[in-house]
Amino acid sequence: MPTTVHENIALLNMMSSDNLDDDLKTVQLHYPSERRLQSDGACVEERVRTSRGDILVAVRGDRKKRAIITYHDLGLNYAANFQAFFNFVDMRAILDQFCIYHVNAPGQEENAPTLPEDFIYPTMDELSSQIDFVLGHFGIRSFIGFGVGAGANVLSRYAINNPHRVDALILINCTSTQAGWTEWLYQKINTRQLRSNGMTQGALDYLMWHHFGRSTDNRNHDLVHVYKECFSHMNPVNLSMLIDSYLRRSDLAIARDSNTFKVPVLNVTGGLSPHVEDTVTFNGRLEPAKTSWLCISDCGMVLEEQPNKISEAFRLFLQGEGYCR
Repeated sequence: MPTTVHENIALLNMMSSDNLDDDLKTVQLHYPSERRLQSDGACVEERVRTSRGDILVAVRGDRKKRAIITYHDLGLNYAANFQAFFNFVDMRAILDQFCIYHVNAPGQEENAPTLPEDFIYPTMDELSSQIDFVLGHFGIRSFIGFGVGAGANVLSRYAINNPHRVDALILINCTSTQAGWTEWLYQKINTRQLRSNGMTQGALDYLMWHHFGRSTDNRNHDLVHVYKECFSHMNPVNLSMLIDSYLRRSDLAIARDSNTFKVPVLNVTGGLSPHVEDTVTFNGRLEPAKTSWLCISDCGMVLEEQPNKISEAFRLFLQGEGYCR
């Protein structure tokens, strides 16, 4: 990536929120109350058969254009995680240049029926291997990956094993290590509650922390309310299976000096996110010449709270790699 692109992305993190005060007021006060976390019909949904069951893929755009594959985070699906961002005004010009393929993890789509009791949920490596079936189904040779949280981990695993199929990665709140004991214990309690009692307050609190970080009382109340409602309507049994799979994740086993990514990476987090240190650790395992680390201040859920800065970083990164005008 040219040095000027690195500098432009770095400048985004240094920008004072005062410089974008008017824009942010518009985003924070008006946009969240009008957002829809259910599908707005802009995508064509297709079932893709894989070796571990069918998954839902939602397609938006001209399929002859370069592919962007997205993968969502815990407690969300493609509509809740990406729809509002791709509908953001600054993303429309970029969207016209690509075809977006939104991958939903098994059982996480809207109105998903409860997975069978004997269903063995795919591991994180198995979730990443399902990408091959998506590429085969749609005839995609290579793609740009765009993942958040657990989805970023899935796409990272695929890129490590299939570097020739991945052109670039844009990863938000990506964790490259296995779960620590504190996370493991806390998550275990939540998954058991989800399976036996549905969406409990404890599980809801965890999801709010996972996405927004701490101090949600001081954040945009419309946005917080919308996502609480979203998490409450997820299929709790299916969600518990995905959380358990993420909890059992293995280390990505990459190191800067030996086995690391061979594709350019935009590594993003929010200053209020609980995953900042995870992205710093991840960044230290990547090749500096191919990596840009971006921390957006005053937010935890960057796509929702600072879509203007993320869309600009998105554009600059893809321009630097020659994929975007």
